[in-house]
Amino acid sequence: MDTTVIVLIVVIVVLALAAGGFVLARQRRSQRLREHYGEEYERSVEETGDRRSAEAALTERESRVRDLDIRELRPEEREGFTERWAAVQRDFVDDPAGSLRQADDLVVEIMRVRGYPTEGDFDRRAEDISVDHPQVVRHYRDARAVRDADGDVDTEKQRTALTSYRSLVEALLGTHSDRHDDDRHDDHRHDDHRHDDRHDDRRHDEVEGPRHAADPSTDGTRNGVAHTDVTTTTEEQKR
Repeated sequence: MDTTVIVLIVVIVVLALAAGGFVLARQRRSQRLREHYGEEYERSVEETGDRRSAEAALTERESRVRDLDIRELRPEEREGFTERWAAVQRDFVDDPAGSLRQADDLVVEIMRVRGYPTEGDFDRRAEDISVDHPQVVRHYRDARAVRDADGDVDTEKQRTALTSYRSLVEALLGTHSDRHDDDRHDDHRHDDHRHDDRHDDRRHDEVEGPRHAADPSTDGTRNGVAHTDVTTTTEEQKR
C-alpha cells in the first residue's frame, strides 16, 4: 500500500476519533448541567433561545463563582443568623410585607459574609446562588417577586414567599440539603395530604434550626397566620 494512502487513513482515523471524543464530551457536559441545574437549566434555555448558548452561560456562571472566595459560616455566625431569621418569622405576624423585606436583606447579608458579591443586581445574585444551590434559586425568584409586587398581596402568597426565603436561608446556612428543601416546598405548594402527617411529625420533633420562628408561648392567629410557625400550611393550621 502506498505510504501516502496509509498516512491519509491514519489522519482520517485520528480526526474521526477526535470528533467522536468532542461529541461525547459535549453530551456528558449537557447531561451534567441538566442534572445539576434542573429547572434552572430549562429556564436558561428559554432565556437564551437554544441549548448551546444556555450551556455556555451556565458554564461561564460556574467559572465565575469558582473564582470567588466562598466560605462556610462559623458556628457563631450561623447561630446569629438563625436568631435573626427567627425574628423575621415572628415579625411576619404583625407586618408581613416588612418581614419579607427583612428576609431579603438577611439573605443578602448571609451571602456577603460567606463571600458572594452583593453589590450587583438581583439577577446576578440569583445566578451566583444557583451554582451551589440550584434547587432553591427558583424560590428566591418567587419570593422576590412577591416582595416587589405592587399593591396589596394576600397573606397566603406572602406566607408562601416567606417559606421560599426559608428554603434559601437554610441552604445558605448549611442546615439542610437543597433537594430536601425543594421537596418540602413543593409539598407545601401542592397540599400533598398523603405526606402531611409524617411531615408534621418531623416538624414538631425538631428542636434546632432556623425554622423555629415564633414564641411558643403565644397562640391564636392574626392575618391568618399561626403564631407558632408562620410558614405552616393552611391545612396544618386547621389541624
